[in-house]
Amino acid sequence: MSKRQFTPTGEGKNVTDEGGTPRTRALLEAKGIELFELIAERGELPASDERISQGGEYAEALEVLTDLGLVRRTGDDGSSWVPVDPATVQAQIVAPMTQEGVRLLQESAEWANNFTALRSAWRRAAPDDERGPFTYVHRPAIQPFVDSLAAECEFEALTAQPQNRRAGGTVMEEVIAKEQAMIKRGVRMRTLYQHAARRSSETREYVTAVTAAGGEVRTLDEFFNRILIFDRRIAIIPSPDGVDVAVAVREPSVVAYLVDVFERAWERGRPFGHGDPSTLKDIAKEQRSMTLRMLVEGHSDPAASKRLGVSPRTYAGYVADLKDEFEVDTRFQLGYEIGRSGSGLDDA
Repeated sequence: MSKRQFTPTGEGKNVTDEGGTPRTRALLEAKGIELFELIAERGELPASDERISQGGEYAEALEVLTDLGLVRRTGDDGSSWVPVDPATVQAQIVAPMTQEGVRLLQESAEWANNFTALRSAWRRAAPDDERGPFTYVHRPAIQPFVDSLAAECEFEALTAQPQNRRAGGTVMEEVIAKEQAMIKRGVRMRTLYQHAARRSSETREYVTAVTAAGGEVRTLDEFFNRILIFDRRIAIIPSPDGVDVAVAVREPSVVAYLVDVFERAWERGRPFGHGDPSTLKDIAKEQRSMTLRMLVEGHSDPAASKRLGVSPRTYAGYVADLKDEFEVDTRFQLGYEIGRSGSGLDDA
């Protein structure tokens, strides 16, 4: 491919970068549009104008406009520059990019289908150490590995997400699209969050989209580790080594045990979409009981806030509310009053 990619008039010098147009676009945005507006307002700009001469303020901008065909010389002697209708230039530049984008999307979909077939073949014939009861998956291979399991999931996906909010923007859009596709092909999706997730606008947006497609989401007061279970056949759990390593569990008895743990938690969970006063009251009561438990057990604020799925600042607010409730000034006094009264500890 030639370096000089857009030269409708053939008059300008090369200002495009190798194999693409990001530099050209950047130059257009920096000064090119400003120069075009100047020429368009005046109708023409003398070629002798110092601002477009070598070393002038708009010298490089003129090269960009010329390369793109947005300006042309007029008159027999080419004494002036006049603007060209941008619509005609846009058709030459943007349309091919759009067509190429569509082609690449189609091509990527075909490649994805091929790799799905390859993964299935590999799983059937993988070495024993790769398809054994436990496999350690290291970052950055974790997410692609999970995506491949989700793509092959046939009837059920169970997930427990301890974090209290989803990522937003493009990441969320991609997650929603993948999960909606799973649900549409008949996969039952159930997700557990902690109660604190209800405060997150990103999580609420995610839940609205997924539940509209047929997914189910509940929240729980208790702390739990992240877990993903596909078709009751394979589970993904965190490694003791940290978030950079995940463990894929294929041992049927262990997977069945993890499914049972999930089902028990699911039964205790409260549907995310239920915002009626009684449900919200019960959730507030459960969070209060959990806070009491953290105080009685002597957990530090960072540890307690993590178990509740809230920020340390929010947890400090919970403690402050309890101080007001028990009419005390210090945590020592609060602990004494909680222990003396036994208030809420049976629920906690």
